[in-house]
Amino acid sequence: MTTTTYKHITERKNIKKALDYVNQLLTPLEWHYYHQYSHALEVMERSIYLWAQEWLSDDEIEMVAIAALFHDSGFSIQYDKNEFIGAKIAQNYLKSMLYDQEKIQLITEMILATDPDFKNPKNKYEEIIKDADLDNLWTKDFLDKTQKLKHEIEKMKHIKIFEPDWQHWSINFLAGHKYYTRTQKRERNATKATNKKNLEKMLEELENEKI
Repeated sequence: MTTTTYKHITERKNIKKALDYVNQLLTPLEWHYYHQYSHALEVMERSIYLWAQEWLSDDEIEMVAIAALFHDSGFSIQYDKNEFIGAKIAQNYLKSMLYDQEKIQLITEMILATDPDFKNPKNKYEEIIKDADLDNLWTKDFLDKTQKLKHEIEKMKHIKIFEPDWQHWSINFLAGHKYYTRTQKRERNATKATNKKNLEKMLEELENEKI
């Protein structure tokens, strides 16, 4: 995907309005160190990239981009299990914009598919948004982002998570995760495996310190 393609899509009227709306929802969430507006933008950008690589139609990309923007909007109401709330927020917004009802339904299903417990995406739309949502599992700053998520959970749930426990959780999450699109598997799996090995090494060092 070229920069021109991304710019062309994000300058569409419906996308620009959705960007402004989601920005207003997520920016005030100051204790959300990970689930921020910037994360929504990253997921949208990766969704657009995967759309281009997976050869979806030009009409479909707008739906995927809107779903990506709204996928975490439920955090503005509730921290846990908020995909349904995010879907309702998107529905209400899109209905107010007189958006096509069939497209609203597809966007709703895409948002619901971002639930981590939802393991069987039934179409390319859901595969793309799930892959884009967890694209950060491969990145070089993966460890930094997992720490942001840890601090966010501690702050929002008023708990303390000790490092060995967090490392165990992160390793298990990576072990149980899989990407769905051909593009994501090809471009991300190797580095994701490296991140898992780095976590395992960190955990081993932490546990050795106890001995």
